[in-house]
Amino acid sequence: QVQLVESGGGLVQAGDSLRLSCVVSGRAISNYVIGWFRQAPGTAREFVAVIGRSTGSTVYADPVMGRFTISRDNAGNTVYLQMNSLKPEDTAVYYCAANRGGLYRTTYAYDFWGQGTQVTVSS
Repeated sequence: QVQLVESGGGLVQAGDSLRLSCVVSGRAISNYVIGWFRQAPGTAREFVAVIGRSTGSTVYADPVMGRFTISRDNAGNTVYLQMNSLKPEDTAVYYCAANRGGLYRTTYAYDFWGQGTQVTVSS
C-alpha cells in the first residue's frame, strides 16, 4: 500500500509563491508516476501537473504552464510543486496522486491519493 501526504499549503496574496510537498511512503517512489490535481469548491477535481518515474518527464495543464514546476527527489521519496505568480483562481485543495502507468491527466488513472492541502490566494 502506498501512502501520500501533502504539505505546504497556506494563505498567500496574488503574485506570491508556495512550494507544495508530497511525501510518499510504503513503496519506493521510483515505481510511481506522481501527479498533482486540485479541486475548488463546487468544481470537479482537475489535473495540474505530472512527472515521470525517473526521467523527469513532465506535463502541465495550460492554466499553470510557465508558473508551476513539478519536480521529484526519489532518494527523499518526495515530489514538489513549486507555484509562482499565484492567482486567485489557483485557490483550491491540492492533491498528489500515484499511478504505475504513465503521464495521465485523468483522476481515474490514479490508484493512490493524499488527503490534500489547502491553497488560498487573495487578490
